[in-house]
Amino acid sequence: MDHFKYQKGELYAEAVSIKEIAEVVGTPFYCYSSETLEHHYQVFADAMNGLDAHILYAVKANSNISVIATLARLGAGADVVSSGEMKRALVAGIPAKKIVFSGVGKTQEEMAQALKAGVLQINVESLNELEMLSQVASSLNINASVAIRVNPDVDAHTHKKITTGKSENKFGISWEEAPGAYVLASKLPGINAHGVAVHIGSQILDLKPFRKAFELVVEFVKSLRNEGHTIESIDLGGGLGITYGNEIPPSPAEYGDMIKSVFHDFNCRVFFEPGRLITGNAGILVTRVIRIKQGLSHSFIIIDAAMNDLLRPALYDARHKFQPVIQSSDTDDLQMIEVVGPICETGDTFGPPSLMPKTTTGSLLAIRSAGAYGAVMASTYNSRPLIPEVMVKSASFSIIRNRFSLDDMLALESFPIWFED
Repeated sequence: MDHFKYQKGELYAEAVSIKEIAEVVGTPFYCYSSETLEHHYQVFADAMNGLDAHILYAVKANSNISVIATLARLGAGADVVSSGEMKRALVAGIPAKKIVFSGVGKTQEEMAQALKAGVLQINVESLNELEMLSQVASSLNINASVAIRVNPDVDAHTHKKITTGKSENKFGISWEEAPGAYVLASKLPGINAHGVAVHIGSQILDLKPFRKAFELVVEFVKSLRNEGHTIESIDLGGGLGITYGNEIPPSPAEYGDMIKSVFHDFNCRVFFEPGRLITGNAGILVTRVIRIKQGLSHSFIIIDAAMNDLLRPALYDARHKFQPVIQSSDTDDLQMIEVVGPICETGDTFGPPSLMPKTTTGSLLAIRSAGAYGAVMASTYNSRPLIPEVMVKSASFSIIRNRFSLDDMLALESFPIWFED
């Protein structure tokens, strides 16, 4: 469910005309709906009623501070994977005691920053990371609150680049090593390993892999408690999929019912890290048609957005729906068309040729479901400046990230000292 709807043939974000935003900020730009963000968060929160649930928004999905702040005002915490994301969460109003620091490559400096900030928990992903964290915590005379991320070797049946719970993935401690990790943690100074964390992937469209992984976690926690370890929290990560095209993912309510059936008699705080589920369909990328080019087999629509603005199609072969901002009266006149960007790469395409309504040079198009892993993955490839982000609230809109200029980009660079003369 989202709040991007047509009114009299024109696409609106809530009560704001997309065409009018384009006239003010130019194209391309990202547009987010506050009401959709709030709705998606609340639906997920409601699905976890009855649990000691803590919802930690996965900042990597969309790290704009206005997006984070919108969710913070609803009570969300944050799941972060870098000191930069932690700083964003803090600036956006999420207190450190509601932040979990995850990720496989935390540096000593990041560990120290997280501990000094007073984060809720650090999710540890290897034995040597555990030992390093012990050293850092001891040097600061701080006791680190820790969950150990286990890898259950469960196939999430998602794209190979976003699966995280198989034995060949870089994430977590193997099932075989995990018991020993808690023994080690109990002996290390500065470590309080009170939690278990698991995350098996992203854009998961079936509850069966979740259930399989979570049932393994239940048995694992029981065995840890039997060995005398105090386990107070379980971090179940995120990963629930959304609709990009024809997918029919489980609803948050169905996911919540499954969680409750697995953990119904478990005395634990339960952490959730939804990201895409909240922001994915709360954002669109608005672009303008530069020109129509006729090829031998099909036509190309060349738009002013490119793979540097939205990387998912090039990186994951992802497919996003296109919608005209102004609906055509002739919806039966379809052409075989491929939508491409202006970058000097064959991979700068938004999907294979497909039947689409005819469009014209200068027309505005909306790329749907672009609120997650869109702006956060953007680059300046081909010296293309980063594009604006806009947020809508009812009948108002605000620019929440300005368009970069070429001068902004060049100001970050300098000539070497031997060029001075």
